[in-house]
Amino acid sequence: MNPELTVLFEDNHCLVVNKPAPLLTQGVPPGVPTLEAMAKAYLKDRYQKAGNVYLGIPHRLDRPVSGVLVFARSTKAARRLGEQFQGRQVHKVYWAVVEHNAQGEPPPEQGTWEDWLLKVEAESRSEITSAETPGAKLAVLHFRRLLTVGDKSLLEVEPQTGRMHQIRIQAASRGWPVQGDFLYGARAPFGPPTELPRDRLIALHARSLTFLHPIRYEPLTVVAPLPPSWSDWSAAESPAAAGS
Repeated sequence: MNPELTVLFEDNHCLVVNKPAPLLTQGVPPGVPTLEAMAKAYLKDRYQKAGNVYLGIPHRLDRPVSGVLVFARSTKAARRLGEQFQGRQVHKVYWAVVEHNAQGEPPPEQGTWEDWLLKVEAESRSEITSAETPGAKLAVLHFRRLLTVGDKSLLEVEPQTGRMHQIRIQAASRGWPVQGDFLYGARAPFGPPTELPRDRLIALHARSLTFLHPIRYEPLTVVAPLPPSWSDWSAAESPAAAGS
């Protein structure tokens, strides 16, 4: 896998890209292919920079998730963007293809989900729990159904909180797992077949980010086009579908 970097917005302070899945945002140890390494190589080549390239990472996307991700090109921009993410001032929109439940029913046309989530110790997953559970955190999201094709539906999701695997587990716990997300009970794969489980895709895409430019403080909305693996749902990108 050697994807090309797709730049969605760029200036002296920010670099916003469309992350391909299943690329890591960051990686340890060094040498593992990551979006961070690709972005640094791009900046080094484009601006003929000598030495190390600074790149701040105010947020991340899970490995099997694609979509819009913003990097900071200075420490000042990194601090200000980080404060926006921590203060929930960034408006995030995701698109998710979910399987219909065991009764063959799609999710409602729109709604709000609220749950208490707990990160499972020593595992890369979360679980639904009660408010009284030590360490539990409230997870809230709003959604609307954009399209239904066969036994799957495309949801537009606006998370109000930023919990681990929030969209994935909140949808799955109600019987509508994200396609390809076998960790949370999906039945159908998504995208091309892979040899390694870590290279599997899930049908979750960070569609847009709206944040304040870290220097000019002007609102900036960046939209990430759907990757090729989403070809069955490309109709959702048309203006008519967006307005429906």
